[in-house]
Amino acid sequence: MADLFEEYRLGPGWDEMFSEPGVPRDSYEALHATLQPLSSAELGVRAEVLARAFLDQGITFALKGVERPFPLDIVPRIIAAAEWRSVERGVAQRIRALEAFLADVYGAGQVLADGVVPRRIIATSAHFLRAAAGINPPNGVRIHVAGVDLIRDEEGAFRVLEDNVRIPSGVSYVMENRRAMAQVLPEVFAATRILPVESYPAMLLRALRAAAPVGVNDPTVVVLSPGVYNSAYFEHALIAREMGVELVEGRDLVCVGNDVAMRTTAGEQRVDVIYRRIDDDFLDPVHFRADSVIGVAGLLNAARAGRVTIANAVGNGVADDKLLYTYVPDLIRYYLNEEPLLPNVDTYRLDEPGVLDQVLPQLDRLVMKPVDGAGGAGIVIGSQASDQELSDVRQKIVENPRGWIAQREVKLSMVPTLIGNRLRGRHVDLRPFAVNDGEKIWVLPGGLTRVALPEGALVVNSSQGGGSKDTWVLAAEDDLTPFEVPHLPAAPEPLLAAESPDVGPGAAGSEEQQQQQQQGRLSC
Repeated sequence: MADLFEEYRLGPGWDEMFSEPGVPRDSYEALHATLQPLSSAELGVRAEVLARAFLDQGITFALKGVERPFPLDIVPRIIAAAEWRSVERGVAQRIRALEAFLADVYGAGQVLADGVVPRRIIATSAHFLRAAAGINPPNGVRIHVAGVDLIRDEEGAFRVLEDNVRIPSGVSYVMENRRAMAQVLPEVFAATRILPVESYPAMLLRALRAAAPVGVNDPTVVVLSPGVYNSAYFEHALIAREMGVELVEGRDLVCVGNDVAMRTTAGEQRVDVIYRRIDDDFLDPVHFRADSVIGVAGLLNAARAGRVTIANAVGNGVADDKLLYTYVPDLIRYYLNEEPLLPNVDTYRLDEPGVLDQVLPQLDRLVMKPVDGAGGAGIVIGSQASDQELSDVRQKIVENPRGWIAQREVKLSMVPTLIGNRLRGRHVDLRPFAVNDGEKIWVLPGGLTRVALPEGALVVNSSQGGGSKDTWVLAAEDDLTPFEVPHLPAAPEPLLAAESPDVGPGAAGSEEQQQQQQQGRLSC
């Protein structure tokens, strides 16, 4: 029988399974021993079962307007316990610094006065929202959920690629990937101690309840979705169901006298905490886009009055700006008096004097990113770009240096991936999800591994055709005590959202416009 790994070749990046040809790393030994004797046909059958399970359960995402099953590769990515401890500490450190920065920049602005971050960076950021200034969350938390994108460089070291502290998506796939993989590779699960991921909804609900307005002891929490046309709607519904809370749309909520209520068949019910999955621009038509038909008029005023908590906080996007990303190591030193545990990828600030002249001659060796880009959109990888693409991005950078950053091209680490009927090395990244309840930052063990399926591709985003892998974090000796999952309250009695009147062309927008707003963007 042919060895599944017989034709497997180590690529230009760090190979996560093999230390050298044919020699698996310690953390992958059990998986390698399970896969090696399988024929390609046997592995293919298991992969078909995996894909069919996702399709049957409706685990999909929208790619170019078409709903597709989310590609899950059958070979998991494994992270050793010691490596994960470093990731965990580094992600938590980064979130603490960004929390302090957001409180400062929307408050006293001392970080600007001290020159740690130039004022022009904030003043020119499209996601710095003056309407959010002075809003103080009840427990001081603005980043209730974060997704920090990591890569491993050529030496195997983890580096931060970008921060996502607005409305990071993808955690539903982490939970569903694990459930599916347990069915198709049960023998590996039996031989390997893997930290669980099913506690995420309970941890998120605990953080949301902890963020309730002052004086509210038993808060009503809801998940606010743009609606079924949004590419991440499956995730919105899953999280609401797993937490046992209501999934609502903007038309289900009403704000009167700075109180927010949910329309139900039993009448209006007060809402205390809103886990929103709607972009700032569409969240409140009073303060932002007046033509939004998916938001809630007056919601920001209610938050300012301390009557409702919005998670994540409005205005967090200023910390997602990819130019601000270059200052995060300085923010860690400034606010925490610590050295960064996770380094950034080497990055050029193109709006600084002399940097543009240094970068333009070497665009074919760098990665250019728009600072407001999401989902991999707009990225130009110099080594893979055509002459015309390089010319176009050069012109855009010259016209607007503030709108771009340039990074060293990192050969992302590789993991064996089933391509056709053979295992081939494909590049991956990692999005750990962190939950902040105001007392502790908990990092979900593993997170979402995204894989670039085309050979040599470095853009892993699902919105660009990438797939995912289940991410296994191996348990350490001190993890042998079973993890105590916080108690989830029983699911509430159905309080069906009352149907709102249809929105006609004479209101905030046509049905077509509403659907376009609902589609949003998939940031995973």
